[in-house]
Amino acid sequence: MADPKGFLKYSRSTPTRRPAQLRIHDWKEVYNPFPQDALVAQAARCMDCGIPFCHRGCPLGNLIPEWNDLAYRSNWREAIDRLHATNNFPDFTGRLCPAPCEAACVLGISADPVAIKTVEQYLVDKAFDEGWVAPVQPHVKTGKKVTVVGSGPAGLAAAQQLTRAGHDVTVYERADRIGGLLRYGIPEFKMEKAVLERRLDQMRGEGTTFVTGTEIGKNLDAKRVLDDCDALVLTIGSTIPRDLPVPGRELEGIYQALTYLPIANRVQEGDIPSPTITAEGKKVVIIGGGDTGADCLGTAHRQGAESVMQLEIMPKPPEERDPSTPWPTWPLIYRVSSAHEEGGVREFSINTERFLGHPDGTLKSILVHKIETVVENGRPAFKKIEGSEFEIECDVVFLAMGFLGPEKDGVISQLGIETDPRGNITTSSDWATSIPKVFAAGDARRGQSLIVWAIAEGRSAANAVDAYLMGSSDLPSPLTISDRPIAVL
Repeated sequence: MADPKGFLKYSRSTPTRRPAQLRIHDWKEVYNPFPQDALVAQAARCMDCGIPFCHRGCPLGNLIPEWNDLAYRSNWREAIDRLHATNNFPDFTGRLCPAPCEAACVLGISADPVAIKTVEQYLVDKAFDEGWVAPVQPHVKTGKKVTVVGSGPAGLAAAQQLTRAGHDVTVYERADRIGGLLRYGIPEFKMEKAVLERRLDQMRGEGTTFVTGTEIGKNLDAKRVLDDCDALVLTIGSTIPRDLPVPGRELEGIYQALTYLPIANRVQEGDIPSPTITAEGKKVVIIGGGDTGADCLGTAHRQGAESVMQLEIMPKPPEERDPSTPWPTWPLIYRVSSAHEEGGVREFSINTERFLGHPDGTLKSILVHKIETVVENGRPAFKKIEGSEFEIECDVVFLAMGFLGPEKDGVISQLGIETDPRGNITTSSDWATSIPKVFAAGDARRGQSLIVWAIAEGRSAANAVDAYLMGSSDLPSPLTISDRPIAVL
């Protein structure tokens, strides 16, 4: 363990954010560098808790106390090796994961939890700076061909594991660049794309082949692709956005979040000089209070929106952990992201009745009302508070209300793959779909979830594919199909 008295001597500390009024004028990551001596102190807070519940809070089963101890002792090279043993991409999770491991930290029962995520990001960034992250070559080549469809975190994790097992892996991506939502869904201020590119360079050096601009089941026949490989892994994500079918939805100025966000990212990539959908000088309303809504919020700030209001249908969460989400579950508490810190208004328990427009068909305002949450037949339901209607003037609305599963018109329909009642791909206990030699992982299988779950699913599916091809597998498998998170996510 680290310092036996570290959790008594040191308080929790995490990287500070650059001043909001400065950072909204650029697209660089919002956090300042974290000093090494401060990092060592944070690693020292990891206590001899007996049973480290952080392991169970993390879907990847990261060996958190071990690399905390190594970081405390400044054994940086060994610490990153221990971290990479369970997580292919700590550079992604260290920036984007909400850290369910910290919610499950034993120290968090009576004090602030260990800053696990901070240590994780520091370790991997230091490893890249020192040149320690290099391609890992397979010991043998199997001659087996594996095709991965989709290049989000689940697909990249599966591809890297299977390449390192000696298989010839090709990843197909319908967009013009690799990365899935990491590329076009995550704004630059949350993760600069250079972080993604350096990891893709490692994968290319290992032998993974990437093919962009190709959608299996659309411009490339899925059955032909299946015939040409020994195993097919579907990691196509949950990409059908939840819509808001209320009167006035057809008005100009109402966009899905994942129509808006990729355009801003393409400007940062240098593809286009200016965004075709912009918040500049406009009154913006974001419907949806989750991470995607916050991404729209931060993007609108940087584009120079006149005002931004974010609406959430759920009631405002409590400031502290509620008895309904006891340790070590994920606490449903009020959180302030970097984007919220930058400005805008947040409203809770608000439902949208209709969109109102100008005579020319453009958006003018939205009519909303307040609601209360009641229990009907043992289930929570929303009830309108009569007389609470009010109008919000706006020029543009972004819908960020979650996703309903993978798109069926493509590889799923072309191969005849079974889906469950929620529209997600059905798999057996070995990650196999209803079609022989076809496997699935990530949001396409489990539904919209976290990046850490996507990586864990990709690693686990890789184990199943390797075992299918070779009879057994030495690849780690952090999950089984029956696994459920200890955190409520």
